[in-house]
Amino acid sequence: MLDKLDQRLNLLELKCRRPVEHLLAGEYRSIFRGRGIEFEDVRPYQPGDDVRTMDWKVTARTGTPHIKRYVEEREQFFYLIVDVSASMRHGSQSAKSQTVSEICALLTMAAIKNQDRVGLILFSDEIEQIVPAAKGRSHAMRIMDELVNFQPKNTGTNFTEALGRFAHIARKHSVVFVVSDFFTDDYSHELQNLACRHDVNAIHIAQKPSDPAAPKCLVRMEDAESGQQRIVDLKAQQSAGQAHSQQLEREMLESGVNLLSLQVGEDCVQALAGFFQQRQRESADVTGG
Repeated sequence: MLDKLDQRLNLLELKCRRPVEHLLAGEYRSIFRGRGIEFEDVRPYQPGDDVRTMDWKVTARTGTPHIKRYVEEREQFFYLIVDVSASMRHGSQSAKSQTVSEICALLTMAAIKNQDRVGLILFSDEIEQIVPAAKGRSHAMRIMDELVNFQPKNTGTNFTEALGRFAHIARKHSVVFVVSDFFTDDYSHELQNLACRHDVNAIHIAQKPSDPAAPKCLVRMEDAESGQQRIVDLKAQQSAGQAHSQQLEREMLESGVNLLSLQVGEDCVQALAGFFQQRQRESADVTGG
């Protein structure tokens, strides 16, 4: 598969490799740590061992004192749930698609650098593609290939289907990034439920604000998902976009979901670094560190 990757995919890897190695991987690791320790096995008791780790069942069964051994749980499961509906695409070469590919590639490479397993779910109004979680560079390249080259069959958006499928797949606590423009209203309840079990983060892909000097007029526009045409007041549309962002911020805060708002064409490295730093500050405030 790697021999068939196009030039755009190779350029994406080159663009993301350096910031991940020199900046993002360390910040990612400091935030998304394993969930403590997990049981590994038992061994015979030796003088000096902590008696609190004694395995009394094995001791009683064998007649010889045994203790439990634990190891730090380092490996995590990391998932990208990416909206590929028509409003997110506008053609495979669009600036919106490129922004999504870049931010997801940065996250994927940071997770792989941390030896985490990474999975991908692409959705529209149904599940379009699922890449099971795995590790390694070749797996990261497969995910990036899907992000860059996948062509969805449908145009709509259905968060209920996508988040429900993830909940069924993810048996262990996972780090989740949901990437979308959130131009629908069926996500709040599902995200809130997921946030009770997983570390849920939302990336809002937003269009840049219109140039204040641009003319404010009425134009005929076509909805990318429904295909319906209507007359749009550009001035009112800009105000609606600002209101949507503010509402989204409130809903994510109420749901316990971390939110990164990313404008199309924005520097993804700086945006992601700022998001990680904000999470570190919030974590320090909670722990009193």
